[in-house]
Amino acid sequence: MSDRPISARKQSNATVELRDLQITTLIGTYGSGDVVPEAHILDLTLEISPDHVWVNNDAMALVFDYDPLIADIDWIAQEHHYETQEYLMSRIVDACAAYPQIIALDIYLHKRPVRGGTGTLGVRLQLGPEALAQHRARPD
Repeated sequence: MSDRPISARKQSNATVELRDLQITTLIGTYGSGDVVPEAHILDLTLEISPDHVWVNNDAMALVFDYDPLIADIDWIAQEHHYETQEYLMSRIVDACAAYPQIIALDIYLHKRPVRGGTGTLGVRLQLGPEALAQHRARPD
């Protein structure tokens, strides 16, 4: 396979997409009669450089290895009881920001059921390249 011109790569984008990942976590405080979620589901789209997808050789060193990020997410989700989906989601964003290969992201965390055994309810956050760069630059 020949090298692609740089101009072709600049006009391209690439994503890693994680869908319908049921995470093991505890979120919220519920009283008697409240609907307790059966599942918390994560959808995550990560924009990365096309150079990590459009590769000339079959080698892990050339691609974005997402397995460590998934392990980080699993650990964060189980680390402690969360009061809100938003805080758990924010911690997952922090984990994503630690990977310089990630240019932008779209995260959607939702739970089911909401009422009467039906429905999903969730929160979404989209960080473009500038917003993610600002997030990385802020002091802890």
